[in-house]
Amino acid sequence: MNSLQFLAETKVLGIALNPWKIIGLSGSLIFGVRFIIQWIASERARKSVIPFGFWECSALGSFLTLSYFAIYRHDSVGVLQSLLPLPIYLRNLYFRYTHHAPQHPGNAPRPPE
Repeated sequence: MNSLQFLAETKVLGIALNPWKIIGLSGSLIFGVRFIIQWIASERARKSVIPFGFWECSALGSFLTLSYFAIYRHDSVGVLQSLLPLPIYLRNLYFRYTHHAPQHPGNAPRPPE
């Protein structure tokens, strides 16, 4: 029974954590990692690019934060913040999974200088 009590709520560095907060924090962390992924991809390409991992992190982070705000917090601002851009993330993932060859000239490799 004590192990279940631990899952209910614990303090880490003075912050009260429970499973729902861990879900919300994980969503925020994953959502933030997308910018690191985009930065690294742009540095490698030597131009501004949005890699596939950016959209995956965006969608997963939004789903996690949406569940946190909708189910645990009942916070309409957080729900809207997570829900409104979600169709854009999912649409870009759909394009990635269904269209294999880039059709936009901005996706073409950069010519050597």
